[in-house]
Amino acid sequence: MTEEKELGLLRDQIDGLDQKIQQLINDRANCAKKVADVKLKYSKGQSIQFYRPEREAQVLRKVMDRNLGPIANEDMARIFREIMSMCLALEEPIKVAYLGPEGTFTQAAALKHFGHSVLCEGQVSIADVFREVESGAVQYGVVPVENSTEGVVTHTLDSFAQSSLQICGEVALRIHHHFLTRGDGPKGLKEGLKVVYSHPQSLAQCRQWLDANWPQLERVPVSSNAEAAKRASQETGAAAIAGEVAAELYGLDIQTNSIEDLTDNTTRFLIIGSQKTQASGEDKSSIMVSSRNQSGALYHVLEPFHGAGVSLTRIETRPSRNGAWNYNFFIDFEGHVSDDLIQSVLAKVEKSSADLKLLGSYPKAVL
Repeated sequence: MTEEKELGLLRDQIDGLDQKIQQLINDRANCAKKVADVKLKYSKGQSIQFYRPEREAQVLRKVMDRNLGPIANEDMARIFREIMSMCLALEEPIKVAYLGPEGTFTQAAALKHFGHSVLCEGQVSIADVFREVESGAVQYGVVPVENSTEGVVTHTLDSFAQSSLQICGEVALRIHHHFLTRGDGPKGLKEGLKVVYSHPQSLAQCRQWLDANWPQLERVPVSSNAEAAKRASQETGAAAIAGEVAAELYGLDIQTNSIEDLTDNTTRFLIIGSQKTQASGEDKSSIMVSSRNQSGALYHVLEPFHGAGVSLTRIETRPSRNGAWNYNFFIDFEGHVSDDLIQSVLAKVEKSSADLKLLGSYPKAVL
């Protein structure tokens, strides 16, 4: 048999498999539409929750558990993420607010979590994202909460203190910053560049690289990396630090890629909505605790978790607006609020604090 005949047979096999895959995807989509019909049938006029974070997390975990390769687990899960996104759009188009403008890492996190069939709407500030969800203009919002290099995003925590919204998911996104310039001059033209724009956190995450390579540039913080890329695209002698999506969106050249000082630079984002999320089997919970102005306040808050063997994943402190020297503790821990053990722990925490607010129980990030 010749090479051409062998390849021809394999290509015929691939065409046959593609046809079966296509039919199965459409079969799944038809099943999703039937799910929507059943929900409408039994809704009794009440609002319907088409998007179920715990169900999607369970499906993606099953995809990864049964995967036998050669495609990697996460790559396979991303394929199913997009299939699920398309099927969900047939049930109900999902609108999501994110910290914009278009091309930010927050938008990338939204697409990673919901898939590309979601309708994304960029907002000017984190507070605006909260307001859009609270008003019902969108079903969900995506906001950054912490970075592995620069720490917590205080605006997000402070917004939770004033909001009734629930956390219903999380996204961990590896952050790669690129040094971007316009394509109208030779690469590395140091004499022509005068300023570099970026978000303050991005400038901080690339501080060492800038010191070593472009110490003469004025570093100007702006509201987002996408805004930085937009400005650099419009100004002669301007550069930007932003992601690949922003470079493509504003037609900039990547002069140097992955300039972040720490290679494991990761940002965690939260999905916020108005409805509570059921247990998925692998969950986290977030609470805000207002302490009493007393000695050992933090110890009294944390001791019930230690006594019950509940793993804490994050603790942050923010000043309370209820008086000087009063603080709010933001605590993430493993488990779901529906668990008997977690309910027992939270009951003890509530007794030793001035106020306890559950911010949400939600599935651990799968992708």
